[in-house]
Amino acid sequence: MHHFKRIIAATAIILCAPAAMAQDSITVAIQLEPPNLDPTSGAAQAIDSVLYANVFEGLTRFAADGAIVPALAERWAVSDDGLTYLFMLHDGVTFHDGTPMDAEDVKFSLDRARADDSTNAQKGLFAGISNVTVVDPLTVQITLDQPDGMFPFNMAWGDAVIVAPESIDNIASTPIGTGPFAFADWVQGDRIELVRNADYWGNPAALGSATFRFISDPTAAFAAVMAEDVDAFVGFPAPENLPQFQADPRFQVLIGNTEGETILAMNNQRPPFDNRLVRQAVAHAIDRQAIIDGAMFGLGTPIGTHFAPHHPDYLDMLGNSPHNPEKARALLAEAGFADGFTTTLKLPPPSYARRGGEIIASQLRAVGIQTEITNLEWAQWIEEVFTNKDFGLSIVSHTEPMDIGIYANPDYYFQYDNPSFQAVMTQLNATTDEGGRSALLKAAQRIIADDYVNGYLFELAVATVAKADIRGLWVNQPTAAVDLTAVRRAN
Repeated sequence: MHHFKRIIAATAIILCAPAAMAQDSITVAIQLEPPNLDPTSGAAQAIDSVLYANVFEGLTRFAADGAIVPALAERWAVSDDGLTYLFMLHDGVTFHDGTPMDAEDVKFSLDRARADDSTNAQKGLFAGISNVTVVDPLTVQITLDQPDGMFPFNMAWGDAVIVAPESIDNIASTPIGTGPFAFADWVQGDRIELVRNADYWGNPAALGSATFRFISDPTAAFAAVMAEDVDAFVGFPAPENLPQFQADPRFQVLIGNTEGETILAMNNQRPPFDNRLVRQAVAHAIDRQAIIDGAMFGLGTPIGTHFAPHHPDYLDMLGNSPHNPEKARALLAEAGFADGFTTTLKLPPPSYARRGGEIIASQLRAVGIQTEITNLEWAQWIEEVFTNKDFGLSIVSHTEPMDIGIYANPDYYFQYDNPSFQAVMTQLNATTDEGGRSALLKAAQRIIADDYVNGYLFELAVATVAKADIRGLWVNQPTAAVDLTAVRRAN
């Protein structure tokens, strides 16, 4: 009913101020459409792009600067032994269907995420939980099987948002959360519509409504922004057009960093990449700046290990693998491949992979490595590369924050199995003091760089083109989200 009354009230204003209605709404374009709308059971980044912080909330959340701040949990406390977390929840929070959000929903969400039959894409975030107990409606006790200094960070992921048993059956098509926006409509292939949640427990959204449109083609993206059909395009896919928008006073261009380590992935269990000399040769064959300039029009920060350069614990390992084709050829000869070899290079759809793949193929060819390129859609890439590990080389950007822990999993798609690295990560998980964690994170970065596990290319940049009057959009992406909670139009 509220929504109807608001529209009636708004009509009166329209008579004297035609722009009033438009001021209250925004249309945001992104490149990929989510396959479903349940962030707790799907791996696609696009689910979080639309729903994270807007519709769904977790106990904690990422702020625009990457800090972990309270969300549904007002505050939390951890026991001296690091094994027990008490989360104190905000009072008076309701889901968009009117049902209350309390400790039972938190227990339901975490138990569902860590259950044997869970399809949560980041099940590892919950693996250390041994017990979730409802102390009272506003207090949840979570017991871990070993200390984990990352636990409040893990709870900020989109995969850890709080959902309700009452609405779980239809969540993939009708997402019911607690956020400042409620889901209104999904026209598949075109758009998702959100409306302001009038009963939001926290600071209400400035926008009355928001529409997400999905425009995958770079040429169509350029046309839509230029014609002002959309108010903002987050993750604008045609970097070659950015100078044109930068020169146009109607627009603002925000260039930020993401958590996306873009890598030339190597299958560490498949010959010849099971040989460190071969992997080292590949690392020296790569010219990072040529890839950034050629595929990304200069956007991106070179990396020498799997870690975000803007993170305080980043270790600059670029000196470990400078572009040196002569050295690469010598290493290949030492490994028994004086005449080079042929391998597969499987590329997912994003332009960093398709465009970057052509450039990397020619850099590898220059040292004697021939690649057979296959262009895959995401579903095929997930099946062939990620699940079946059927590849020699691939290019992908790992957009999850602080995900160096994937190198401790020998079953992960690039199949790196190093007990000494695994020991460092086990120690890291049990360490809560900042100094100790920093030293261990640096040790971890050094190990994988020295092992040349993958070819480390660059940290993905994210470009947002918006109308000049839009305020409050994230510049950087500490997680893959288009957070509209603070977005408004300048008066």
